[in-house]
Amino acid sequence: MENNKKHILIVDDDDRIRNLLKDYLTDNNYIVSTAENADQAKERLKYIKFDIIILDVMMPGQNGYDLTKEIKRQIKVPIILLTAKGEVENRIKGLELGADDYIGKPFEPKELLLRIKNILNKNNKIDLKSKHNIGTAEIDLNKMTVSLNNKSRKISNSEKKVLVEMISNPGTTFSR
Repeated sequence: MENNKKHILIVDDDDRIRNLLKDYLTDNNYIVSTAENADQAKERLKYIKFDIIILDVMMPGQNGYDLTKEIKRQIKVPIILLTAKGEVENRIKGLELGADDYIGKPFEPKELLLRIKNILNKNNKIDLKSKHNIGTAEIDLNKMTVSLNNKSRKISNSEKKVLVEMISNPGTTFSR
Protein backbone atom coordinates (compact mmCIF):
# COMPACT_ATOMS: atom_id res chain seq x y z
CA MET A 1 0.00 0.00 0.00
CA GLU A 2 1.36 3.43 -0.92
CA ASN A 3 1.87 5.88 1.93
CA ASN A 4 0.63 8.86 -0.06
CA LYS A 5 -2.83 7.45 -0.77
CA LYS A 6 -5.53 9.37 1.08
CA HIS A 7 -7.93 7.45 3.32
CA ILE A 8 -11.64 8.25 3.03
CA LEU A 9 -14.46 7.19 5.36
CA ILE A 10 -17.89 6.88 3.74
CA VAL A 11 -20.79 6.91 6.19
CA ASP A 12 -24.16 6.12 4.59
CA ASP A 13 -26.99 3.76 5.54
CA ASP A 14 -27.73 3.04 1.86
CA ASP A 15 -25.68 -0.05 0.88
CA ARG A 16 -25.92 0.73 -2.82
CA ILE A 17 -24.55 4.28 -2.53
CA ARG A 18 -21.91 3.22 -0.01
CA ASN A 19 -20.63 0.41 -2.25
CA LEU A 20 -20.77 2.45 -5.46
CA LEU A 21 -18.79 5.26 -3.84
CA LYS A 22 -16.29 2.81 -2.37
CA ASP A 23 -15.69 1.21 -5.79
CA TYR A 24 -15.47 4.55 -7.61
CA LEU A 25 -13.07 6.14 -5.11
CA THR A 26 -10.95 2.99 -4.88
CA ASP A 27 -10.66 3.03 -8.69
CA ASN A 28 -9.43 6.63 -8.33
CA ASN A 29 -6.56 5.64 -6.01
CA TYR A 30 -8.07 6.28 -2.60
CA ILE A 31 -8.15 3.95 0.37
CA VAL A 32 -11.81 3.66 1.39
CA SER A 33 -13.43 2.46 4.60
CA THR A 34 -17.17 2.42 5.12
CA ALA A 35 -19.69 2.63 7.94
CA GLU A 36 -23.45 2.26 7.73
CA ASN A 37 -24.26 4.42 10.76
CA ALA A 38 -22.81 6.91 13.24
CA ASP A 39 -21.86 4.23 15.79
CA GLN A 40 -19.77 2.31 13.23
CA ALA A 41 -18.19 5.56 12.07
CA LYS A 42 -17.20 6.55 15.62
CA GLU A 43 -15.72 3.09 16.18
CA ARG A 44 -13.56 3.42 13.04
CA LEU A 45 -12.52 6.94 14.01
CA LYS A 46 -11.12 5.60 17.29
CA TYR A 47 -8.52 3.52 15.46
CA ILE A 48 -7.96 5.08 12.04
CA LYS A 49 -6.90 8.58 10.99
CA PHE A 50 -8.95 9.54 7.94
CA ASP A 51 -8.05 12.30 5.51
CA ILE A 52 -11.70 13.11 4.72
CA ILE A 53 -15.19 11.88 5.61
CA ILE A 54 -18.16 11.63 3.23
CA LEU A 55 -21.19 11.68 5.49
CA ASP A 56 -24.88 11.13 4.77
CA VAL A 57 -27.18 13.44 6.74
CA MET A 58 -30.30 11.26 7.01
CA MET A 59 -29.39 8.06 8.84
CA PRO A 60 -31.22 6.06 11.47
CA GLY A 61 -29.97 6.77 14.99
CA GLN A 62 -27.61 9.72 15.16
CA ASN A 63 -27.98 11.90 12.06
CA GLY A 64 -25.14 13.38 10.01
CA TYR A 65 -25.54 16.88 11.45
CA ASP A 66 -25.07 15.68 15.03
CA LEU A 67 -22.21 13.40 14.02
CA THR A 68 -20.49 16.28 12.19
CA LYS A 69 -20.74 18.43 15.31
CA GLU A 70 -19.35 15.63 17.50
CA ILE A 71 -16.47 14.78 15.14
CA LYS A 72 -15.45 18.43 14.68
CA ARG A 73 -15.27 18.88 18.48
CA GLN A 74 -12.81 15.99 18.75
CA ILE A 75 -10.64 15.95 15.62
CA LYS A 76 -9.73 18.13 12.68
CA VAL A 77 -10.87 16.24 9.59
CA PRO A 78 -12.65 17.58 6.50
CA ILE A 79 -16.28 16.46 6.11
CA ILE A 80 -18.44 16.52 3.00
CA LEU A 81 -22.14 16.12 3.75
CA LEU A 82 -23.97 14.05 1.16
CA THR A 83 -27.75 14.22 1.29
CA ALA A 84 -31.10 14.34 -0.40
CA LYS A 85 -31.86 17.46 1.67
CA GLY A 86 -30.77 20.08 -0.84
CA GLU A 87 -32.63 23.10 0.54
CA VAL A 88 -30.58 26.19 1.35
CA GLU A 89 -31.43 26.01 5.07
CA ASN A 90 -30.04 22.47 5.27
CA ARG A 91 -26.82 23.40 3.47
CA ILE A 92 -26.35 26.39 5.76
CA LYS A 93 -26.99 24.24 8.85
CA GLY A 94 -24.40 21.68 7.71
CA LEU A 95 -21.80 24.34 6.96
CA GLU A 96 -22.47 26.10 10.28
CA LEU A 97 -21.82 22.83 12.10
CA GLY A 98 -18.38 22.62 10.52
CA ALA A 99 -18.87 20.64 7.30
CA ASP A 100 -16.36 21.64 4.64
CA ASP A 101 -18.73 21.03 1.73
CA TYR A 102 -22.27 19.92 1.01
CA ILE A 103 -23.46 18.00 -2.03
CA GLY A 104 -27.03 16.98 -2.80
CA LYS A 105 -28.29 13.63 -4.07
CA PRO A 106 -28.48 12.68 -6.83
CA PHE A 107 -24.91 13.70 -7.57
CA GLU A 108 -22.31 13.16 -10.25
CA PRO A 109 -19.45 10.99 -8.88
CA LYS A 110 -16.88 13.01 -10.82
CA GLU A 111 -18.10 16.20 -9.10
CA LEU A 112 -17.71 14.54 -5.69
CA LEU A 113 -14.23 13.38 -6.70
CA LEU A 114 -13.25 16.93 -7.68
CA ARG A 115 -14.61 18.34 -4.43
CA ILE A 116 -12.61 15.73 -2.47
CA LYS A 117 -9.43 16.64 -4.38
CA ASN A 118 -10.00 20.37 -3.82
CA ILE A 119 -10.52 19.97 -0.08
CA LEU A 120 -7.53 17.67 0.30
CA ASN A 121 -5.30 20.03 -1.72
CA LYS A 122 -6.44 23.01 0.34
CA ASN A 123 -5.74 21.16 3.61
CA ASN A 124 -2.28 19.98 2.46
CA LYS A 125 -0.94 23.48 1.88
CA ILE A 126 1.56 24.50 4.54
CA ASP A 127 1.34 27.94 6.11
CA LEU A 128 4.87 29.25 5.61
CA LYS A 129 4.26 32.08 8.05
CA SER A 130 3.37 29.87 10.97
CA LYS A 131 5.33 27.89 13.50
CA HIS A 132 5.23 24.11 13.54
CA ASN A 133 5.94 21.95 16.59
CA ILE A 134 7.42 18.50 16.13
CA GLY A 135 8.03 16.88 19.49
CA THR A 136 9.81 19.53 21.57
CA ALA A 137 11.31 21.24 18.51
CA GLU A 138 9.76 24.39 17.06
CA ILE A 139 10.17 25.18 13.37
CA ASP A 140 9.56 28.74 12.21
CA LEU A 141 9.51 28.63 8.40
CA ASN A 142 9.09 32.40 8.12
CA LYS A 143 12.19 33.18 10.20
CA MET A 144 13.90 30.02 8.91
CA THR A 145 14.84 28.79 12.38
CA VAL A 146 14.62 25.54 14.33
CA SER A 147 14.53 25.80 18.13
CA LEU A 148 15.17 22.97 20.57
CA ASN A 149 16.07 23.10 24.27
CA ASN A 150 16.15 26.93 24.25
CA LYS A 151 18.70 26.92 21.41
CA SER A 152 17.81 28.35 18.02
CA ARG A 153 19.54 27.53 14.73
CA LYS A 154 19.13 29.17 11.33
CA ILE A 155 18.33 26.84 8.42
CA SER A 156 19.27 27.18 4.76
CA ASN A 157 16.81 27.41 1.85
CA SER A 158 17.55 23.79 0.97
CA GLU A 159 16.81 22.67 4.55
CA LYS A 160 13.62 24.72 4.50
CA LYS A 161 12.46 22.98 1.29
CA VAL A 162 13.11 19.58 2.87
CA LEU A 163 11.21 20.55 6.04
CA VAL A 164 8.24 21.93 4.05
CA GLU A 165 8.06 18.68 2.07
CA MET A 166 8.20 16.59 5.25
CA ILE A 167 5.63 18.69 7.13
CA SER A 168 3.33 18.59 4.09
CA ASN A 169 3.42 14.78 3.97
CA PRO A 170 3.19 13.39 7.51
CA GLY A 171 3.70 9.64 7.79
CA THR A 172 5.62 9.46 4.50
CA THR A 173 9.05 7.88 4.41
CA PHE A 174 11.52 9.85 2.32
CA SER A 175 14.60 8.51 0.56
CA ARG A 176 17.83 10.48 0.54
